[in-house]
Parts: sequence; structure tokens; C-alpha cells
Amino acid sequence: MTTDNRSGVRYQPDEKPPPALALGVGLQLAVLNIAAIVLIPIVVMRAAGVGEEYLSWAVLASATVCGLATMLQAVRARRLGAGHVLLMGTSGAFIPASIMALTEGGPALLATLVVVAAFIPLLLSWRLSLFQRVLTPSVSGTVIMLIPVTVLPFVSGLLATGPDGGTPPGAPLSFSVTALLMACLALRGTGALRLWAPVIGVIVGTAVAAAYGLYDVGRIADADWVALPNAQPPGFDLGFGPAFCTLLPSFLLVAVIAAIRTMSSTVAVQQVSWRRASRATDFRAVQGAVAVDGVGNVLAGCAGTVPGSATTTSVPLTQLTGVAARGVGLAAGAAFIAFAFLPKAFAVVLAIPDPVFAAYLVVLLAMLFAIGLKIVLQGGLDYRNGIVVGLAFLTGVSFQYGLILPEQVSGFADGLLANGMNAGGFTAILLTLFLSLTEPRRARIETESGPSAMPRIREFLGTFAAKAGLDSEVADRLAAAAEEALLSLARPDGSGDDAPRRRLVMAAHREKGEAVLEFLVAPRDENLQDRLALLSGEVEETSTESEVSLRLLRHLASSVRHRQYYDTDIVTVRVAV
Repeated sequence: MTTDNRSGVRYQPDEKPPPALALGVGLQLAVLNIAAIVLIPIVVMRAAGVGEEYLSWAVLASATVCGLATMLQAVRARRLGAGHVLLMGTSGAFIPASIMALTEGGPALLATLVVVAAFIPLLLSWRLSLFQRVLTPSVSGTVIMLIPVTVLPFVSGLLATGPDGGTPPGAPLSFSVTALLMACLALRGTGALRLWAPVIGVIVGTAVAAAYGLYDVGRIADADWVALPNAQPPGFDLGFGPAFCTLLPSFLLVAVIAAIRTMSSTVAVQQVSWRRASRATDFRAVQGAVAVDGVGNVLAGCAGTVPGSATTTSVPLTQLTGVAARGVGLAAGAAFIAFAFLPKAFAVVLAIPDPVFAAYLVVLLAMLFAIGLKIVLQGGLDYRNGIVVGLAFLTGVSFQYGLILPEQVSGFADGLLANGMNAGGFTAILLTLFLSLTEPRRARIETESGPSAMPRIREFLGTFAAKAGLDSEVADRLAAAAEEALLSLARPDGSGDDAPRRRLVMAAHREKGEAVLEFLVAPRDENLQDRLALLSGEVEETSTESEVSLRLLRHLASSVRHRQYYDTDIVTVRVAV
């Protein structure tokens, strides 16, 4: 094993720790996350009012599917799997669409929609660039912000659990205690306390509810310690009626967003799993992770339960323990599957009262709204993006609650736009496409990166300047700026035939009295359009003021932005014309 341990990594993904260590860390990861995996399907099933037998099956199926998908991520067989400890969980983003599917058509309709939507991550794993023009932070962030808007009406149903349909004594108190405690721990808690905030809130809220007789202890006493699960796959609704057509857009939109989160999680886990801090991001691992996303959702659909996506919860534990070996992922996945065969432990979770689940749901929705807002802000909220987000969000809210033309909206396409996520998502996509189609057409060239590419780049910029009506002096300044950028972006990758080679995609267009040059430089063996699509998603960036900024700002450019994403550089140079 390499002695350079400055990163704190004790075991890399390709190394084998002692079996006891891998099992211990894997069980710790499973214990920390099993609550989140089972709580979301329980919330969905109870909000939709399904029977207890099917609820039990759906939750056990979720745990089993998440376990299998987590193990697939660790294995990495050909183009399937990330080859890292990447925890797969149920996705809160699917909550509103899943509830409405169960309400409108039952488990069979949910199963059909989930399987159809599973082809989105499978398609993305093959060709990310297909969605690049519409998969902007403004679109994905707005759709996530609209999730609470469409789910909140179901919260009141979880609170009304009395024998006459009213609110039982103790429900408001247990709801309030759970929500406030979770919020306070999330705001002020640190380390393990913050990590366990949802579990602590649910336990305390359940204790309050139990004092009012809302906790079903008999269910726990009657449950066996070990037993085979009672499988109840719902089959598929192949009628493809109005409910299917109305809900399909919501499932497809959320599937795209969930796939983006899987990409982001895969990039994040790679950065804490290897000793060499400067190690390039493995783009094929990202594609493999998204492919498992699709396979896992196909399994979830066949089982009739809530689909999921990758999470970043394995990242802090990997940093804490220094164990990133694939055996940890195998152990965690096996632990999730084992949960399905432990009815006693499962009954403890199922006995939690509805008001406590309602509080958990409210806090989860608040966090989802904040995530959506963060994605929008990361993409830049300028004048145009502000209009896109504002109009899309208000359209979603207004159509969801029937504030604008309710009769016409509910009657159009069998109520397709009466769903706030559909209405807001379509609005954001259409406005984004309008902006994209009305932008000046960008000239583009793809070539090897480095000084040897300058003759082609000079010819390219000369043609661009002539078509844009720029004189020869401006063309010369653009060529000089491009040359300075390429020289400054040259990385010390080595020399000789074995040195890694990098490719360049360069684009040029006019914008408000400026000529804008964009450079994307990445490893030669990557699909640059797919890489650009990945980088336009929810991936943390590292912005730097490098030598390129100083040299160009001093002599040639009015502004320069240099962004580094591990093994990829993106430089935007603006030259006054």
C-alpha cells in the first residue's frame, strides 16, 4: 500500500481492507441511512392512503432495491457501476409524483410510470449532451423548488388520523415537537448530532405521540423476529390513460434531476476516495453510476415502490474513517437487504404515527426547496435567468392551486398543467429554449490543445471576425488573447509519447459590444460534449484567479473567468470590440 497518506485515505477503492473493518464501516453506513431510505416510501404510501399490507411490501422493496443498487455501484461491471462506495437511497424529489400516481391509479400506475422514467438515466448515461440545452440550473432548480408546492396539500391528510377523520389529541404537539427539534438540530447541530437530526426528531416526536396513545405497541409485539417478506408486486397498468399522460412529464422531469444528483454525488465521492488529491475525475465512473440509477429504478418500478438516486451521505463517512474500499459498499448494501427479513425491526418503524411523519415531510420539503434555490443561484441569477425562474415558479404555484383560469387549466390535456411541477417545468424549459434559439449562433472549433493548434485557431477567428463585421485589428487581438489563454492553460502533464493529451473545444460569439471566446479543455479520451453537459449540472466548481486572468486582463481582455473542474478547464474571455 502506498505510504503517501496525506489525504487521510487508509484504503482506496481498489484495495482490500480486513473483512471485519469493511463490515464494520459498511454497517455504520447502513445504520446511519436506513431511516431515510424507509421513511420516504412510508410517507408516500400513507399520504396516498394505501393499505398496510402493501405499505409494508413497498418499504421492504425500497430497502432491498437500494441495497442491490449500492452493491452494483461498488462492483462496477463494464459500463455499470461507479466502482466506489456510493450509497443509493429513495429520492425525496419523487414524493409528489409518486403520491399522485398512487392516488390516481394505484400501485400499478406507479409501477408503470417509474419503469418508463427509468429510461431517462439510462439514456443520460449513454449521451449526456442530448439534454445540455435544456438541462440548465434554472430549469432543474425551479422544478425542485416546486416539489413542496405540490406536496404540502397532503400534509393535512397525515394529521387527520382520528377515528372520525379529525385531528386526534396529541397530533399537533407531536407534529410540532418533531418539526422544531429537527429544524433546531439541523441549524445548530454539528458533526454526528446534525447527521442524526432526522432520527432524533422522529424518536422524540414518537415518544410524545406515545404519551397520547398514538403509538401502536401491539404491532411490534405481534411481529416475528425473522421471516420472509410477503411479496406483492402490483404488475403494470398498460392502459396508458389520462392519468398516465398527465403524470408522465412530472416523472420524466424529476428523473432528469435525480440523475444530475447522482452525477454530482459520484464526482464528490471520487474526491475523497483516493490518496492523490489531484487525481482526475473518472467520467466513465459517472456514467456507470447513472446507469445503475436507471437499473435500480427499473427494479423499483417492477416492485411498485418509490424510485431513488445516489446520495452523498457516504462522503463524510469516508472522510471520517479513511476507508473507501468497495467492500464497504458491498457490506452496506447487504445490510439494507437483510432489513427486509427482520419484521420486528421493521414494525418499530411502521408504528410511528402519521403526525410525526408529517413533520418529517415538512422539514424534508423545506430542505428540497433550499436545494432548488441553491442550484438556481449556482447557475447565476442574472436578469434573463431571473425572469425564467420567476415566471416558471409563479406559473407552477398558480396552476397547482387553481389561481389562474382553473376551469381551462384543469380541462386542458386531461389536467396536464394542473400539476404545478408540470406547468412550472414546461414554462422553464420553453423559456430556456427560447433564449437558446434566439442567441446569436456561436462559431465553434474542436482541436488538440496547445500551441500547435494556433494556426487553425487563427484561421477560425479570422473567419469569425469577418462574419461578425469586425476589423483586422480586433481579429488580431482575439488571436493574441486565444494564444495567451492556451499558453496559460497548458498543464505539466509530462512529455513524450506516453503523456496525456488534452482536447480543446472553442466557441466565439458577439454579445453587447464584446467578442466572447470560450475555451473548454479536457482529457483527449473524453466526450467533450458529455463532459460539458456534466459540468453544467449540479457539480461543485473551483474558481481560480490564475495566470491567464492576470495576463489577459492587463493587455487584451475586459474580463476573464477561469473555472477548474478537477481535470477540466473552462475559460471565458471577453474582448471589447
